[in-house]
Parts: sequence; structure tokens; C-alpha cells
Amino acid sequence: MVRPTIHEFFSEQELIQAAHEYKNRGVSDSDLYVLTHEKDDTKQLADVSDTNTIGLKEEGLGTALKNVFNSRGDELRNKLEEIGLTQTEAQEYERKLDTGAMLLIVKDTSMSL
Repeated sequence: MVRPTIHEFFSEQELIQAAHEYKNRGVSDSDLYVLTHEKDDTKQLADVSDTNTIGLKEEGLGTALKNVFNSRGDELRNKLEEIGLTQTEAQEYERKLDTGAMLLIVKDTSMSL
């Protein structure tokens, strides 16, 4: 699995701008994901930035079912691991999400900003 590129933002506008820059450089919408600590915020940010959320397709059924019973922190770490991060990296980014960071995850690593 190719490791994704992750950018962290504390401004929705900056994240949206970065997502648009990736698209302008030829990165497919299907390779751009957003993640925030709160599910509703993640969905809303994905809608306004025209990106994706990490869902069943990326997680697989087993992880998605486990996440129904997990704490939000466990769910976030699982999502990050399923998208290609190590357990240690997932823990680090989950802590950043706890502090209000928003993540833009780029699976097409041939392009960088």
C-alpha cells in the first residue's frame, strides 16, 4: 500500500484551497480525503471541499463494524491505519485531531504541493 501524504490545517479555508490546488494539478477527487475529530464536521468539510471521507470502501467491512462499537479516538486511529498509516502515525495524527486539526489526505503521492 502506498503511504498517503497528509497535510494538517486549522483553517477550513486553507484546507479547501489546498484541495483545489491538488485538483488543479491533476489529482483525482477520489484520491482526496478529509478527516476531523467530529463526524458531522468531516462530512460537512468533505462536501464544501469536494473531497471524500474515509468510509466503508477504504476501511473494509470488518473495520467498519468494529468502529460502530469503538470510541471516537479508536475509530479515528483505525481509519488512519486503513488509509495507509502506521499505528504510531495514526496515534500521532489522532492526537492532532483532538486539538482541532483538520487533515487533508492525498492518496496520489505523485503530486505534492
